[in-house]
Parts: sequence; C-alpha cells; structure tokens
Amino acid sequence: MASPSAEPAIGAPTTSASSARTNALVLTLMVAVFLSLLDSQIVATALPRVVGDLGGLDEFGWVTTGYLIGGSAAVPVYGKLGDLFGRKRVFVASIAVFLVGSVLCGLARTMSQLIAFRVIQGVGSGGLFICVLVLIGEMFSPREGARYYGWFSLTFGAAALAGPTLGGVLTELAGWRWVFFVNLPLGAVVLVIVASMLRLPAQARKKADIDYAGVFLLVVAIVGLNLLTGWAGVKYPWNSPVILGLAVGSVLAVALFVLSQRRAVDPVIPLRLFADQTFTLVVILGFIAGFVGLGLINYLVLWLQNVLGLDAQKSGYILTAMMLGVVVTSWVSAKVIGRTASYRWFPVLSMVVFAVAAALFSTAGPETGVALAIVYVLLFGIAGGLNSQALSLAARNTASMQDIGSVQGTATLMRQLGTGLGVSFFAALMNARLGNGLKGRLGGESGVHLDKDGSLAPEVLGRLSEPVRREVAEIYADSLRPVFHAVIPIVLAGLVAALFLKDVKLSGGHGHGHGDAEPEQLGDDALGEASSAARSES
Repeated sequence: MASPSAEPAIGAPTTSASSARTNALVLTLMVAVFLSLLDSQIVATALPRVVGDLGGLDEFGWVTTGYLIGGSAAVPVYGKLGDLFGRKRVFVASIAVFLVGSVLCGLARTMSQLIAFRVIQGVGSGGLFICVLVLIGEMFSPREGARYYGWFSLTFGAAALAGPTLGGVLTELAGWRWVFFVNLPLGAVVLVIVASMLRLPAQARKKADIDYAGVFLLVVAIVGLNLLTGWAGVKYPWNSPVILGLAVGSVLAVALFVLSQRRAVDPVIPLRLFADQTFTLVVILGFIAGFVGLGLINYLVLWLQNVLGLDAQKSGYILTAMMLGVVVTSWVSAKVIGRTASYRWFPVLSMVVFAVAAALFSTAGPETGVALAIVYVLLFGIAGGLNSQALSLAARNTASMQDIGSVQGTATLMRQLGTGLGVSFFAALMNARLGNGLKGRLGGESGVHLDKDGSLAPEVLGRLSEPVRREVAEIYADSLRPVFHAVIPIVLAGLVAALFLKDVKLSGGHGHGHGDAEPEQLGDDALGEASSAARSES
C-alpha cells in the first residue's frame, strides 16, 4: 500500500529513534492492536446480560454483525487513505473513531442504538490493525521489521485468552457497559503517545484511486445479505415483499459489485485472483470457517448461560478454554507446517473436528454438565486453530509479490463476511423457536417479565423454581439445536473443498520477495490471520 518509491532498503532502518524509544512506540502500537482484538472477544460473554437489560433478542446477532460490517467496509479504504493523507493521520483518526464508538456503545439505551454504535466502533477498529501493520512496514526495513511481527501473535493470544474472562468479570462486578468503557484509558494513552512521538520519514505520495463504487456496492451487498438471512422466516414471511425485495436487491448488488471490479483501476477485490484454484479454495474455506467457527461464538455463550445456567464470569472462563484451544493449535500447526512445508491436511482435519463438535452439541442439554461442555467448546477452538495458519499460508504461497496484499485482504474480507452471515443465519434459526417457546411456558408465570421477543435475562432464569428453570433451559437447548444441526452439512461441504487443495510445498522466501526465512514468514501470516479471526469473532 505504500508507494514503491518510498520503500526502504533491506537492512537499513528508516528511523533514527533510540532503541528504547522505538520499542516503546512498537509496544504502544501493539496495545492498539490488543484493544481491537480484545473488543471482539470481551463483548461475547456480556451479550446475554445486554439482552436482559435492553431487550431485543431478535436483534441479538446484529450487535456482532454491525461491528463486522463496519470493519469489513473500512478495511479496504484505510490503506488508500494512508497513501493520500499519511499513515499516522489515518491511524490517529481510526483510534479516535474507535474510542468514540466505545463511549457511545457504553451509553446505549436501546438495542437499536447499541447496534448503530457498534457499526461506528467497527469502522474504527477496522483501521487499527491494518494501520499498525503498515506503520511497522514504514518505520523499519522489511528485514528489521520482521522481528516485530512475532509480537502480533503474542498480542492475539493475550487478547483471545483475556477477553472472555475479562468480559465476564467486568459484567459481573461493574455491569456490561464497562466492556466498552474499558477501552478509554488505554486508547487515550495510545492516542497521546502516537500523536506526540511517532515520526515517519518523508515519502513521495502517489495518487490513490479509491474504488468508491466497489466499497459502496460491497457494503450494500453485505447489509442486504445479512438482513435477508436474519429476517427471512423470522421477522417477515419468506414470500413477503420485504424478503423478496432484499433477495433481489442483494443479488443485484453482488452482480453490480462484480461488474465494478472488472472496470475499477484499483478494485477492492481483483477478480483475476480467482484464476488461481488454491486462492479460490482458500476463500471458500475461510468463508466457511468464519461462518461456523466465529459466527457460533455468541450462541455458545448463550448455551452456557441459559442451558447450563452459568453466570457471565463462569461462561467467560469456559470460553477462555476455547480461545486457548485456538491459540495453542494455531501455534502448533504453524510449527508443523514450517517443519514439513506442507499445509494440506490441516483444513481437512479442521472441518472434521467442526462436524464432531457440532454433532455433540446438537445432542447436549441441561444434563450434559459443565465438564463435557468444556470439552465440546474446546473442540470448536481446536477446529478453528487448525485452519488459521494453513489457509493464509496456502493463499500466499501461490501469490505473486504484487498480489500479496490483495490476497490477504480479500481472504480476510471473505472470512469476515462469512462471520457476519453466520451470526445472522444462526440468529434466524434460533429465534424461529425461542420466543414462542418461552412465551408459551413463562408468559403467565408470576413475577417473570418477558420482552416482546421472548428475551430472558440469566439472573431471571436463576430466580425460577428448579422445575421451571429446567424446562426453560430445555427450551433454550431445543432452540439452539437447529443451529448445530445446520453446521454439520456446511462443514461437510468445506471438507469436500479442503480435499481439493493442492499440496504445494511452501517456498522459503515466497510471499516476502526478499528470501526471508520461514519463521519470519510464519510470523507475518500469524499476523494477518489473527486480524481476521479475532476481530470477527465477537
């Protein structure tokens, strides 16, 4: 994304700052990345309490989907804005938007307000990661900067492990609004340090051709598809004018987006990339992994809290076990891939484990118990970690140097799109049963208040008599079973796609173009994949 003329020579540092000052700046940038990734993890354990406070169970999934839409639309634009106005300015602007969105989310009084403010927060978050990546590329030569890429993997692991637990603790001790307010002190420190200390070398800026039409049509298509999957058969009948209009409009937006990409000077998604079979399969598998692995997180939390009756803090601990599975499996798979130079069987194994975990959850209920629930949730984490490094490496291994940015950006975008559609689709499946089931059982129960959509706060569930609580837990389990049933054919389709991946051995210097060693390459891939997995996963 930087101007070619401004790229520094290999091994020649582009900053005269002292080592301590440089490390302090890089650490500050890592804190910004941590905030972006943490916000994706910390919100999940608070969502059932949010629904209990604000209502709007039928809009439950849009708290996540709105965040993803904002980030997805913003990511392809930030790099071009950096070309026009400078990386530092764009980074400062993105963290300012993120903090404003965080404040607004914490002050939200209705579910609709929260969703709208999450979009704003997502727009800011979308710039944090990509801006930090580009800033490090501009501050250092490629070889010197490579040693900092490993910090991103540690940052991802810290956010993934701390997020669910911190979300549960904050929700229990201070209230769910503090999962948003916690961003403010750290974000303010990052803003001040970067604004005052970061000095970048002067560079010749090139004229950036931002594909405004492509970005607009992509946003319209994403919003339309999410509304279609979330409303069809739940809020409106399948044959209603609204649903038919959304279906036609979404298809039209996708078709116009494809046509716009054929004509754009610098398209959001270069269509020529799909001529590579490996890249096409990686996009399909990434979409499925986002749809299933990340799209399900909210519903796993809902299952833990409303089927097993766990509070936000305990469910956060269990979700931490899942994220530990993602981090450890991702790290181990990276080591194995680096040693064998082969990635083919990791996506295959990932889809198999996803199918097993979904099948187990589809038969689970209140009698399952916490121990087995931890095992089932851990299986989802293992499945997600198995493909995280493999898919990124597979795409980059066959890409030319000039296409690496487009390949990583497109793969990330499609994974995020899969996550957003997964959240909406699973919400539609759950809501089709849940509201009526709760109203039928608790509508006349003395002292029990249900929102118009049938929402029930976890603390209300805990106050019910044991027979009623157990029956309500069964209603939640029964409402979530179609979600897990739907996962199985989806991941089996992913299994078929994974079997067509070619076993192309990894090249030692491919993807960097400078002959860097494989460990550096893996660090960069962990960086790109952490962005797609952790940001989208809320």
